[in-house]
This record gives sequence, C-alpha cells and structure tokens, in this order.
Amino acid sequence: MNENRYKLIKDISEERNSKVICYFCGDRQNVNIRVAPDIIPIFHKLLEHLGKTDKIDLFIFTKGGDVLTSLRLVELIYEYCSKFSVLVPYKAYSAGTLICLGASEIIMTKMGELSPVDPNITSVFNPEDANNMKLPINVEDVYSFFSIAKDVIGLKTDETLIKVFTNLTEHIHPLAVGSIFRSHALIRTVAKELLLMHMNYQDEYKINEVVNILTEKLQSHSYMITRREAKNIIKLPIENCSDELEKKLWSLYETYEKDFSFNIPFSPEEAADSLGKFSVCSGIIETADMSYGYIFDGAIHNMGEGNINGYANVNIVNQAWRRI
Repeated sequence: MNENRYKLIKDISEERNSKVICYFCGDRQNVNIRVAPDIIPIFHKLLEHLGKTDKIDLFIFTKGGDVLTSLRLVELIYEYCSKFSVLVPYKAYSAGTLICLGASEIIMTKMGELSPVDPNITSVFNPEDANNMKLPINVEDVYSFFSIAKDVIGLKTDETLIKVFTNLTEHIHPLAVGSIFRSHALIRTVAKELLLMHMNYQDEYKINEVVNILTEKLQSHSYMITRREAKNIIKLPIENCSDELEKKLWSLYETYEKDFSFNIPFSPEEAADSLGKFSVCSGIIETADMSYGYIFDGAIHNMGEGNINGYANVNIVNQAWRRI
C-alpha cells in the first residue's frame, strides 16, 4: 500500500475513533467498475480481520451498481459494529446512496454528492437501438408518462387510462413494463429496510418521505444531492466535516485518483508489455493493513491481424478482486 494512503487512513481512524474501510469503485474510462455481489466476500475477509468493534466508517466512492448488494453489505457491516458511518468525499451515487441510507451517520465534504436511487432497467424484453443494443428504461420515465396522462392531459376514467397503458405496451414489451414496476417496488423496499437499520417503525412517515424523495420526486437520475440538501430537505443524518477531517478525506480521495490514474482514460496499447499483456487495477477495498484490488488482465493481439480496420484486438482474459 502507498505510504501516504496508509497514513491518511490511520489518521482518519484516530480522529474518528473508528475502524476505517475504504471502498473506491473506480470510474476510469474503459475499465470502470460498479457495486456488485463479488465485493461481499472481500468485505467479509476485511471485517473478520478487523474483528468486532464499536464503530466502523466506510470511506466510499462509487457511481452506482447492484441494489441488493448495497443491502447485503450494510447488513454484513452491522454484524461487526454497533455504529456504522459513511464518509463521502465526493460521489456516492445510486447504490452508493443506498449504502449511505443504512448508516446512522453520513459525513460529507463540501464536494460530497448523493443521488436518486431510481434504477435504469435493462432486460431481454427492452426495446433495441439501431445497433441492436438493449435500451435501458428509467422507472421514473414510465411513472412520468402516466402522470402526464392523468395530471396534465386530464385522463381520469379507467377506460382512457387502459388505452394509455395499451399504447405504452405497443412500444415497450409488457414484460419489460412489469420488470420496471417490480424493480421500483424492490428499490423502495430496500431503501426502507436500510433506513430501519438505524430508525424506528414509529418514524414511518419520515422513512416514507425519504424514500419518496429519492425514488420519485427528484425527476432525474443524474440529480446531484449536496450535503445541504441531504440534511435540510431530505432529512438524512448528515454531519459536516471539521476542516481538518475534510482535508484528510479529500487528500485520501486524491491519493486514490493519482495512485490508480482514475481520471485518465485507460489505454491498453500504452499499458501493454512487449508481449501485448497488461494488468490494470480499477477499484480498491482496503483497511490500513490489508488491501484488495479489482484487476483486469488482458492481452492485445497484433495490430491489424484479423481486423480489416487495422485496430488492435483487445481481450480481457480475467477480472477479479485480488489481494495486493
């Protein structure tokens, strides 16, 4: 591990009087990764190594990923601590925001951002583009379609709404529509379960309001939620950083960005050795004394060989979390 990262993690842990786990889900162009079920065994190894403790802080950067993995991860972390907090230096979008919902405390820097949690759904029944690629369907787009029909156009009767629904299913496969509504129900259930990990059933109104805002009311999946809005409007348990902690969190973020070139598009041609082989780390899960990286192993075949366009043929031969 980079000595600077080690020192920053130790310093943050001491200032927070906690055990710190860092999860950096790299968004580097060409080798980006997302929250996925394969992180759970890695977190288990790190948590077993740390042992049970009063307080665990998760330093996180991610643009999103699998909904159910967020729930499983938070449940696992609570097996090892009584208080779970999340440290958000910059982006914790979508599945990252869900992870934050499970924390009893969310520490955000001035640059910290959360996002709505309404998913984009892609299934075998989705419509295709000109290149036969499946087009994702946003849950809120479908809900907005019906809202326009009822609230803007003024359609009220069952007969007219049935016609609207029939028209929709002529353009989107009925099973794709079913998948959309099922996913919407799932994400609301997951969000509620995560909030109930540190809230009470007596807070049902507050819980429902948080879920409604994050799944329906922000209109765009790309909406960026600042710490002010997260605290004052959504009423999440946001705590601002001290100036000293903010500097450390941002320095740690920049160290990851620099160490793994996350802000530079990955070029296999530049990274390959003389045999055309390359490896690149695209994500990190680590504590102060144990690190795992998500490694892509690949190979480049001879330029132009079997390719009339003259481009290099790049194959990823393996990708997995490994001890580094």
